[in-house]
Amino acid sequence: MALKVRPKIGVVSCSGECCSLGTVSRIATRRVLEDMKSGETVTICLPLFLAGDSGERRFTKEFSTVAVDGCSKLCATRAIEKYSGKPSATLDVEELLDLWGLEPPTSRRALDDDDMVTVRRVALEIVKEIDGIKEALYG
Repeated sequence: MALKVRPKIGVVSCSGECCSLGTVSRIATRRVLEDMKSGETVTICLPLFLAGDSGERRFTKEFSTVAVDGCSKLCATRAIEKYSGKPSATLDVEELLDLWGLEPPTSRRALDDDDMVTVRRVALEIVKEIDGIKEALYG
């Protein structure tokens, strides 16, 4: 019996430096890619995607992708929608923190222990979205 290879799920993270939630988005995404869903996910570089890289855009067009936005501007989601179609899932980190009753980190550069707990919670939400996509695709 032949082994069936499942495509990786793309994760496009906020690259914004205008607020600390961009930092939370990026670190949470790295946690997912490197620790929690290593081998099942791949990152899509938002600046490269926006610059027109055909490989980045082709991946988001052909494979399931999760957008992880730092704020309500939803830059990652809007970019994917503009160039590749609707993402499989979108997470708005600002909305998550509001839902959880948490304040954003005070620094964009140095996250404290409480901020890292928030990063972990966001990473777990990304994992939930990935697991939901996999369940829908493969049962």
